[in-house]
Amino acid sequence: MAKTDNLGAESGFQLPFERSILGLQRKIAELEADQAESGRDLTAEIRQLRAQHVSVLRKTYQNLSAWETVQVARHPARPLARDYIERIVKNFVELHGDRRFADDRAMVCGLGRIGSEKVALIAQHKGRETKEKIACNFGCAHPEGYRKALRVMELAEKFHLPVVTFIDTPGAYPGIGSEERGVAEAISRNLLEMSRLKTPIVCVVIGEGGSGGALGIGVGDRIAMLEYAYYSVISPEGCAAILWRTGEKASEAAEAMKITSRDLKALDVIDDIVPEPLGGAHRNPVEAANNLERHIVRTLRELSRVPVANLLKHRYERWRRMGKVIHLELQAGAAKT
Repeated sequence: MAKTDNLGAESGFQLPFERSILGLQRKIAELEADQAESGRDLTAEIRQLRAQHVSVLRKTYQNLSAWETVQVARHPARPLARDYIERIVKNFVELHGDRRFADDRAMVCGLGRIGSEKVALIAQHKGRETKEKIACNFGCAHPEGYRKALRVMELAEKFHLPVVTFIDTPGAYPGIGSEERGVAEAISRNLLEMSRLKTPIVCVVIGEGGSGGALGIGVGDRIAMLEYAYYSVISPEGCAAILWRTGEKASEAAEAMKITSRDLKALDVIDDIVPEPLGGAHRNPVEAANNLERHIVRTLRELSRVPVANLLKHRYERWRRMGKVIHLELQAGAAKT
């Protein structure tokens, strides 16, 4: 297994369903240390444990529940927007401020190159250490963040650059100042302008895709999710609090809400699932970034061949058919009566 595969264990954080996996990792580390100190040949035992580790890891992650997927998406060692920017965006030049109020650090915007494609990049960043998390409001953008994003999108349209967005937020910031400065209006304005922006837009949910905070940079020609990300109208805890008056039923809520990449692909809410390394992106950030880069480059090349008029038409139709499942259910109910 690659060295980057133990990143999750090194972080000191353990997901509840990973106890057996991390136990095997510790045994492997102990045998390797014993072999190095004593000089005994423990290669066969280590190889056997590594094979067992891979097998258990694969079986576990192939059968994650919706709530376990949410836990993986929130893993503290999971790569964040700036991690992906550093790995896959060349010559990145960050642009700051909305030209009206302030610069929102939860929204990272700029110009750069992904593969051979020049892009305008817009990404939600949660922050890694406590000080950075506070500065970024844990990825919850204020209205000035969404207005900064819109400013960069308009620049992209002007200079014929495609827009790429990385979505990773629990939701927009719900504080008094955010509401006073019009966060709902800022998000709705972005929805309107993105729906008619005359340039390709590729959106990827890299972690959490929460509510209108995600939609504010989420209207695109192609919407994708990393394999263990989630995308929902409300957090599972919030849904459980509404339905059962307790957050303890978050796992039941997550299952009912259909928020995983596989569920949303089946429901036609998203277009593509970007595969993650075995055991999640936090175990091998390099491979996760490479998978993301390949997806973006391939999608941008496909969209570049579509005339702008057709692009806008398809984008409109894509979002208009989003509720087709509900529509079909209503039709079926009417037919029975």
